[in-house]
Amino acid sequence: MNPQRVLVIDDSEMIHKLVRARLADEPVEIHCATGADTGIALATRIDPDLILLDVEMPGCDGFEACRRLKQDAVLSCIPVVFLTGMSTPAQKVQGLELGAVDYVTKPFDPAELRARVRAALRTKYLMDLLAKRAMIDGLTGLWNRACFEQRLAAELSLSRRAGHPLACAMMDLDHFKQLNDRHGHPFGDEVLRGVAQVLLDAARAEDVVCRYGGEEFVILVPNADADRAFAMGQRVCDAVARRLFISRRTPVEVTCSIGVADNLENRGARMVELADKALYLAKQRGRNRAVGVRDPEINAAA
Repeated sequence: MNPQRVLVIDDSEMIHKLVRARLADEPVEIHCATGADTGIALATRIDPDLILLDVEMPGCDGFEACRRLKQDAVLSCIPVVFLTGMSTPAQKVQGLELGAVDYVTKPFDPAELRARVRAALRTKYLMDLLAKRAMIDGLTGLWNRACFEQRLAAELSLSRRAGHPLACAMMDLDHFKQLNDRHGHPFGDEVLRGVAQVLLDAARAEDVVCRYGGEEFVILVPNADADRAFAMGQRVCDAVARRLFISRRTPVEVTCSIGVADNLENRGARMVELADKALYLAKQRGRNRAVGVRDPEINAAA
């Protein structure tokens, strides 16, 4: 397992050195920032498993930094442990109500710091494990629709901030109900698993491949426009049609239809709606093909 990442946000370089020394024997990767703004920016970039956050910082203090972290959809699940010289119950309650999971009082005891860090990281690992299981489709092993909705919001936000394109490919297996009726649901499940593998083989490491529901699949394609995603969609169509499925010792033809759109030209969240329209058009045109948002009929709707 890769080491978990701990981010220390504290205006004192001495505290950075002290934390590094106290956690030197722990299986963690430590990153440091000297202020709230730089710390939150660093958290966005490295996605830490735990944030050790100083309360008393000039400018934006730890309470305000914690509030900002918990208001961010991507960063809100990262546990925050406050490092503070304050110990009044009212101040501790304020931090806990903002979403912090624990306090470590300065000057901190080495054993206590290690124990609290271990506890917070263990909880984060278990929460991540539960969240991942809740986001996985049990039949195909792909991400499920709930994961797609979550990643779509995150990828759209990242695309807006970074100015990079984002594409989406909606896919539906052709005549899947007839296939189930004729060959049985166990064979239909085998087809779904086989098609899922085709999608994983065609996708890049950064692509998000999901089972949308039933015989529908969807792929989020970061840093790609509709033309690039359309080329991938055509490859997927060809690969599905070539894949060999056998029912009762007889080859069974399986094909799919794909609709592709991106978030360029101010389409934003309408990208998924337009990909679905392109998918419908692919079916109207005879199935076993991909249709992109550049198509005149879809472009008019956009």
